[in-house]
Amino acid sequence: MLYYITDRTAFPGDEPTRRRRLLEKIAEAARAGVDCIQLREKDLSPREMEQLARQAVQVVREAKKLACGNRQLATALLINSRTDIAMAIGADGVHLRSDDVSPAEVRAMWQCGAGTCGAGTLTRENSPRKLVVAVSCHSPQEVSEAGAQGATFAVFAPIFEKKDAPHTRSAGLIALREACLARIPVLALGGVTLENAQSCLDAGAAGIAAIRLFQENDVAEVVAKLRGLRGPTPSTSPRSSKPA
Repeated sequence: MLYYITDRTAFPGDEPTRRRRLLEKIAEAARAGVDCIQLREKDLSPREMEQLARQAVQVVREAKKLACGNRQLATALLINSRTDIAMAIGADGVHLRSDDVSPAEVRAMWQCGAGTCGAGTLTRENSPRKLVVAVSCHSPQEVSEAGAQGATFAVFAPIFEKKDAPHTRSAGLIALREACLARIPVLALGGVTLENAQSCLDAGAAGIAAIRLFQENDVAEVVAKLRGLRGPTPSTSPRSSKPA
């Protein structure tokens, strides 16, 4: 599973240029078959975020049509933290912070917005058939709690030390292996490269999440190389050793 997290501030130029570049990269990721795209632009106001999110939804839909004709790819667009915006613009789900509302609360809000609590026709028409709720986690315990609360999957970070944040304490592969014992898929994030991604999969990760790995490279090439990596065998997977 491949998960692209956006950061328009990494692009050069003024704000309109950065937004245009970001939407182009989102389209590129959708065409390449990235499983999920998290629109993470945390510095934007709610109104600005909603405007950009509406553009992103349209870009993903058009990119998938161009890539596969009438057959739709499975790329899902998630909105960072803002469940209300995700519901309003017809996104596929949300990505929650570790200290955010619970996945159970999001699912209740989503179900309410689907027509049982009078949230409006627009939300009901735009809501996807299956809600995706991702949760940022920084310890194995947080991963287990996210799973118990109904998260679709967890994004566990940071696995490795990052060049732009050398003083941030990394969790490491041992902690990742422990986190992957949870009963939900766990994606590895933080300093992951094409060179060390295999070690994350060997530890039991269900996939790779990244910002720069996708945003600073040809997405199709990155996707092809990551798809070519092998996952853990049943005998070595952390889940295989967990009692039933």
